[in-house]
Amino acid sequence: MTSAPAPSPAPAPAPARRAPGRFERSPLVQLTLARIRGFFREPSAVFWTFAFPVLLTIALGIAFRSRPPDAVRTAVEAGPGAEEARAALSAGHDVTAEIMPPDAARTALRTGRVAIVVVPGTPPTYRYDPTRPESRLARAVADDRLQRAAGRTDPLGVEDERVTEPGSRYVDFLVPGLVGMNIMSAGMWGIGWVIVEDRQKKLLRRMVATPMRRSEYLLAFVLVRMLFLVLEVPVLVGFGMLAFGVPLRGSVVALGVMAVLGALAFAGLGLLVASRARNTQTASGLMNLVMMPMFVLSGVFFSADHFPGFLQPFVRALPLTALNDGLRAVMNEGAGLAALVPRMALLSAVALVSFGAALRLFRWS
Repeated sequence: MTSAPAPSPAPAPAPARRAPGRFERSPLVQLTLARIRGFFREPSAVFWTFAFPVLLTIALGIAFRSRPPDAVRTAVEAGPGAEEARAALSAGHDVTAEIMPPDAARTALRTGRVAIVVVPGTPPTYRYDPTRPESRLARAVADDRLQRAAGRTDPLGVEDERVTEPGSRYVDFLVPGLVGMNIMSAGMWGIGWVIVEDRQKKLLRRMVATPMRRSEYLLAFVLVRMLFLVLEVPVLVGFGMLAFGVPLRGSVVALGVMAVLGALAFAGLGLLVASRARNTQTASGLMNLVMMPMFVLSGVFFSADHFPGFLQPFVRALPLTALNDGLRAVMNEGAGLAALVPRMALLSAVALVSFGAALRLFRWS
């Protein structure tokens, strides 16, 4: 007689899944993580954010590296006394002089191949463009050479004390400007373009049905900018310090405060530009309308002080001008937070007003 089969053991109960915590359920957290993943899935975004500013710094740093000044280029108009004038001008290594026919000398001056034309005679004639700084310098150098060749002596002896140190070079001026430009570009394009592209693809309409507030959606972009800022600024500033000896005379805290406020200001502007734009063509035009005046006027590649006095109130009111001036004050002058209060106030006001306006004007479709 066969025995009944033994009953099979009951299956082990499946382990209970841990319920997601309140932090993990937060729409703001999930949106922020989604934006971070999306960023690193785009190689072009990584390149333009991190690699391009470093490559631009390398190119401009090499082009404008510290080196002896170029020789003053002069032309001596052919005629009586031309060879004597050429010999007097070429007495040192800082002047190059070439004898040319009158027409060729005029052409060389007009096209910028030479800075001045010397016409020999008694007295000699200097033909140059007074609006060109190199021509005014060439006039002073050429006159000094010819006067000394004629026997002039200085009644007062002087001594030269040459000073070259970090902080006064072009690369020291350039790196803070590139940091500010990168903060502006990342805030405008990295936020505004993405929002408009999602709207154009009808992705924003799907988010309306999710348990997410409009403020959480917009704030997620701002948080992502703050996280990336921790990487962007140290990479560019650190590279400038290591490769070109760019100084950081102020505190890291002051530099960080200026960078954070600048990022908040341009993140708010990016949100505002994208709040109503329906397609990327419109967004591109609006962002260029906002950014181009700051590219030109705010002292990225040259000082904003070159612009006329009647433009200066407008130039100083631009957020990129405040950011660039603040970064340069910290890095090159060692300014503390107290000296940065006006610039910090301007950037804070731009951030608050632009984010508030974007929150009010934003639409999903």
